[in-house]
Amino acid sequence: MNVPTSRHPALVLAICCASIVVAVMDISIVTVALPSIRRDLGASVSGLQWTIDAYTLVLAGFLVLAGSTADRFGRKRVFLTGLTVFGLGSLLCSVAPGIGWLIAARAVQAVGGTMLNPVALAIVATVYPVPAARARAIGVFGSMSGLALALGPILGGVLVDGLGWRAVFWVNIPIIAVAIAATLKFVPESRAARARRFDPLGQVLVVVALGGVVAAIIEARALGWTSPVILGLLVLAALAVAALLRHEPRRADPLLELRLFRSVAFGGAIVTALFALCGFGAFLFVTTQYLQDTRGLTAWEAGLCLLPVGVLVLVLSPRTGRLVGSRGPRLPLVVAGTALTLGGVTSAWLGPATPLPLVLAVYLLFGVFLGTVNPPITNTAISGMPGSMAGVAGSLASAGRQTGTTLGVALAGTVGAGPGVWWLVAALGAGVFALALVSTGERAAATGRRAAALFAEVEGVSLPRPTG
Repeated sequence: MNVPTSRHPALVLAICCASIVVAVMDISIVTVALPSIRRDLGASVSGLQWTIDAYTLVLAGFLVLAGSTADRFGRKRVFLTGLTVFGLGSLLCSVAPGIGWLIAARAVQAVGGTMLNPVALAIVATVYPVPAARARAIGVFGSMSGLALALGPILGGVLVDGLGWRAVFWVNIPIIAVAIAATLKFVPESRAARARRFDPLGQVLVVVALGGVVAAIIEARALGWTSPVILGLLVLAALAVAALLRHEPRRADPLLELRLFRSVAFGGAIVTALFALCGFGAFLFVTTQYLQDTRGLTAWEAGLCLLPVGVLVLVLSPRTGRLVGSRGPRLPLVVAGTALTLGGVTSAWLGPATPLPLVLAVYLLFGVFLGTVNPPITNTAISGMPGSMAGVAGSLASAGRQTGTTLGVALAGTVGAGPGVWWLVAALGAGVFALALVSTGERAAATGRRAAALFAEVEGVSLPRPTG
């Protein structure tokens, strides 16, 4: 295997963290700008949903392809391409003259984003070959995802009130420029030991399945669940899933490496990511509009109200990463599931006249949740697997997050801002809690070792010692 060497692994980690911050923050930073975008561009609720989901849907649909492409052609090369395309997409978003143009530009931006998150994770995993150091580095990297989601509305509020909604896209451009220069100088090139072949049919089926479900949920608000269009989209998505389950096991190098799911720990991490980010995506979409439209706060004030979330993520995420490295993922996931459940239940009782200190106290629960959920997901997804599978495993974990966020925004917009969406969030939190018990422990770890051994036998590589 081509193992990279770097005299500055901490700097490489910082570069990779910067890339995930801008890519993930563009999910949450835009939510606080939605009321301004609606007024300026005359957007409907579904238009606002697509402004978020055009980005997250492309991320979810193409992350796995990006990870395997980087494993084949070089992670540094693909990472640089992603930074460039993401910067271009940000520029196009900042000058969009209408909601349709903005949605299209968000899709371009997301194409670049697909080449950042999973590829950066694989780069981090390869420049930290020692398992203990790798676990700590992955913990830091994983915490950046939650931190970016939490801090996005705060920065977005400042930019929207000070410079207008277009500034939430301008801010990416100088960060991307610095990241490109630093990547060229400090990030080593790396590839997987064995190149994986492309799976075009699998890629098409993934996009059809995800796109069909998300489009049906978003458009059901206007067309109704019994509309032939909505039913047709759901049937199309179901057929795509069935075709995937039939097609992928027959390929030597499938797009979706279903053998990874023989590990209960890995499968649990992916489903946990789906549930967790679905809950947080719904929280962000509803909360930023509740604070501005229902309570009459400015964008900056709304972002400031989410400061407790960001502070807790900043404080808890690094500690959670260290805890996962030393004691495993169960305790952080139990805490995360409990906090999300309580956050959903208590949010159902918030109204226009609820005292603001009580609202902020509820938001603390979401900060605890986000600060404890991301590091165990990231570490569990790739821990114990051969290095040649780092890109694919990391891509699936990222795809789980983005799919969850996409569904959360779609469901929140369709269900509306009433108590129903919060009971959904509470149910997702209960799911995270249950998965924490099922997917951790010795039995789950044993299935992970067997799955990793399967790839090691096929590819003739040695395994790192499992860390969680």
